Amino acid sequence: MTATRSEYCVIACAEAWRDAGEILASPMGLIPSVGARLARLTFSPDLLLTDGEALLVRPDGTPEGWLPYRQHLALVTGGRRHVMMGASQIDRYGNQNISCIGDWARPKRQLLGVRGAPVNTLNNPTSYWVPRHSRRVFVEKVDMVCGVGYDHAAGARFHRIPRVVSDLGVFDFDTPDRSMRLASLHPGVTVEQVREATGFDLAIPDEVPYTREPTPGELELIREVLDPAGARAREVGS
Repeated sequence: MTATRSEYCVIACAEAWRDAGEILASPMGLIPSVGARLARLTFSPDLLLTDGEALLVRPDGTPEGWLPYRQHLALVTGGRRHVMMGASQIDRYGNQNISCIGDWARPKRQLLGVRGAPVNTLNNPTSYWVPRHSRRVFVEKVDMVCGVGYDHAAGARFHRIPRVVSDLGVFDFDTPDRSMRLASLHPGVTVEQVREATGFDLAIPDEVPYTREPTPGELELIREVLDPAGARAREVGS
């Protein structure tokens, strides 16, 4: 079974929670959500999933426990949650913007607002999902820092950005200065495509691996159990 681009993206998101243990997964967006549930069903069986309100849920959405708000906050502030958020802009050090485009005092476009991004990024691991990799998203400097990057996180005990996943590849910050590095390419994507779609100089190793293929069992779960309607393809266009 040949995997599609969207299915490689699901796998790349799922890998953010590999062997995570009993921590709370907070995926935002369809493909991250499918990835978190896939991780729970395969290589991270202790992962906790939530309905976003007051319940812990199984991968099919049925309740398996209660998560009172005070306990949710304890997980948030104690490094025991791994969030995967979106990003309207993200820069070389992992600073994320979801608030506005342009100057904060007179923005060209108003977005979601800062919301919980500072608390997320300073208090627990935070990864990012970008369904359309472009220079408008991967920018030299974000217009406003919402999610905190490595150059602003000195002294933050639980700050960590494990990965950024886009429709082109996977990125991390495993460099001496904690700047973004190309960690893997999705099959069919070239280094030059990634470089052209990025608004800053990425760290690029001499040899860049491809994102790992889904196993037949994982593809079956994605296609028949987790997303039988195929909504994942609409998020990335394939």
